[in-house]
Amino acid sequence: MSLKRFLLVRLGRLLTYPVRKQLRQFEIACETPEAVQNALLFDILRKQADTQFGRDHKFGAITSVAEYRNNVPVAPYEYVSPYIEKVQTGDTRALLADPRVLMFALTSGTTASRKLIPVTDSYLAAYRRGWNMWGVKMYRDNRGRRIAMRPIVQLGGDPEEFRTPSGIPCGNLSGYTAMVQRRLIKWMYTVPHVTGKIKDAKARYYVALRFSIGRNVSQLMAANPSTLVQLARTLDAEKEFLLRDLHDGTLRADLDISPEVRAYLTPRAKKNPARADELSAIAGKLGRLYPMDVWPTDATVINTWTGGSMGPYLRQLPQYYGEPPVHDLGLLASEGRFTIPLSGGTASGVLDIWSHYFEFIPENEIDSPKPTVLGAHELREGGSYFILPTTSYGLYRYHISDLVRVTGFQGKTPLVEFLGKGHRFANLTGEKLSEYHVTKAMDAVAPRTNQPVTAYSVSPVWDDKQPYYAIFLEEPDVANEPALKHFLAEFDKQLGVENMEYAAKRESGRLGPLRAMVIATGTWAKWDRDRLSQTGGSPEQYKHPCLIGDLKFRETMTVLREVV
Repeated sequence: MSLKRFLLVRLGRLLTYPVRKQLRQFEIACETPEAVQNALLFDILRKQADTQFGRDHKFGAITSVAEYRNNVPVAPYEYVSPYIEKVQTGDTRALLADPRVLMFALTSGTTASRKLIPVTDSYLAAYRRGWNMWGVKMYRDNRGRRIAMRPIVQLGGDPEEFRTPSGIPCGNLSGYTAMVQRRLIKWMYTVPHVTGKIKDAKARYYVALRFSIGRNVSQLMAANPSTLVQLARTLDAEKEFLLRDLHDGTLRADLDISPEVRAYLTPRAKKNPARADELSAIAGKLGRLYPMDVWPTDATVINTWTGGSMGPYLRQLPQYYGEPPVHDLGLLASEGRFTIPLSGGTASGVLDIWSHYFEFIPENEIDSPKPTVLGAHELREGGSYFILPTTSYGLYRYHISDLVRVTGFQGKTPLVEFLGKGHRFANLTGEKLSEYHVTKAMDAVAPRTNQPVTAYSVSPVWDDKQPYYAIFLEEPDVANEPALKHFLAEFDKQLGVENMEYAAKRESGRLGPLRAMVIATGTWAKWDRDRLSQTGGSPEQYKHPCLIGDLKFRETMTVLREVV
């Protein structure tokens, strides 16, 4: 180990000592989740009692969890939206005890409207604490890979898409945190924070690679693994331009980049002829240039979502990245971080009981007028629940529509994994097929049938004689029709394994067999771009829906042919 490397590692251990101490305290707190959660709830209510929301819901008079539940309904964003609109105009006390709002984090909704989540000092403190504890544990698990204090590739979004009438920036949270990082930490991230302001997808990926391939990267981080797939494809497709730019210290002039962003990037695009020549030799020998050819698999880690509908993209990673360890980032969104994964190889994370107060509704009771509501200490292993966070920044009993399953416990605090958005379900004949059923079936069938599935969605199709479900696949994935038919039969059968009502409806003939709808290459990428432009949000956090419950969806797609 070089002296510089030794000093960097020692500095890293010194800087992370407070976080390691904090992590030990958090693990102790996980032994008493009820006490920790109740104390947090009443601390939030006390601090927010003099806000307009607090007065409207009588926070000052609440003395029990039961009273809190009586005073505040379980509700989606629309319930708190009128208060957030006042905050946008400068009336912070309408919702928040914190004296200032740093920004509004933008997130996409189930409709065309954008959600604006207030990011306050307390929000940022909780968010950073969760990330720091996650990071310390991830580094510990990968000591042998020598990743500490080495560069990280992470794409963020635009922290300022627009401003509110009172001048508060609205944009992507990861872009904001990248912008305000301390200088030492910012040095570790290869992708300049202004990259988030580049709207053209190809240009954003290109710039990220241009500033990364010359460095000894240790981690590749993206909320959605589809980002990593596209990054790898861009690297190979644009390798000649990238290596020329790296050799000469330039940045392609034909990229769709604003003059302001280009002016920031150009002087920072340092040249590295030796590295460019090394990578050119590798590309010439292999006839390709993938991330695993640039950054050795035995010295890298991938950090990304692994639960819910991420399976098709995760299965594509090895061909580009090899087999480095994969660590889940946890259940996090613009609304906050809700879980902290404390080990790799799993989508499960422990509830962040220090940051938010959590309640849960059993999956089968979500449509009940008076559903059972449980605290974190009342959950059972194997149960599926809708999660309802209460935060210190204005979200109360917030119905985010995230469905989670309890997979175990850290002490007495639940470990949960994200299953999917609860509004994603279809119900032709009473089968109540959910996106979770679809993704579980795909995860089971795709590997054993060797069926290529780059991107897909399943949707119900009405037919007067016999309704059925269809899976929409692009042309390259259906080149082998006999293999495709075998896959359809196996997938159809597995849907029945995951959902017994689906099996019963298939057996009774009320549902017909699964069909494949073949669509043109690139259809899903365009569909996702269009959907993202309508709903808003960050491309890196976007989740392609694997189940679309709209009975008219088939009519909106140009289908080249059907395979039964």
